[in-house]
Amino acid sequence: MQFDPQSGWCQGVSLCPSPNFNARPPGERISLLVIHNISLPPGQFGTGKVQCFFQNRLDADEHPYFAGIAAMTVSAHFLIERDGSVFQFVSCNERAWHAGVSRFDGRENCNDFSIGIELEGTDEQPYSDAQYAALSALARQLLRAYPGITRERIRGHSDIAPGRKTDPGPAFDWARFLAALDEDKESL
Repeated sequence: MQFDPQSGWCQGVSLCPSPNFNARPPGERISLLVIHNISLPPGQFGTGKVQCFFQNRLDADEHPYFAGIAAMTVSAHFLIERDGSVFQFVSCNERAWHAGVSRFDGRENCNDFSIGIELEGTDEQPYSDAQYAALSALARQLLRAYPGITRERIRGHSDIAPGRKTDPGPAFDWARFLAALDEDKESL
């Protein structure tokens, strides 16, 4: 996987362009990385339904849960599945619609200045080794490309939307992820 900061797209990942994005405010600097989780239907993995959801192709009649969300227009920049496969939906140069009502460091509307990465999972189920490896590799490239993103500016959805969101949840091992970023820095 190789990130191109000029285009905002990664090479070597699966591209699934989403229509759910718009331009960042003029002159906006990317300075936040937000970690999420998602599974569709909830608790089921490898279904391909997250890709359908982010591309507005989710069939509301296919599962009872889908009826309540099929009309939503949301996206993230990236999704990392349980096997470590990475999908990109929106160029990092554009504003994906992942954070919703949010606030960080005194600023509202975190979508304006953030990149969103979804991990296929739930708050309670441990994430896979392959996901941590892919997340670390991707995050390292994003930190190089966007110096405004520091370790202190890598947060969970729950941190920027407290009381409204709980992901990536207690199953996400922040110490493991941040240690992997440090190991990656040492190998440079």
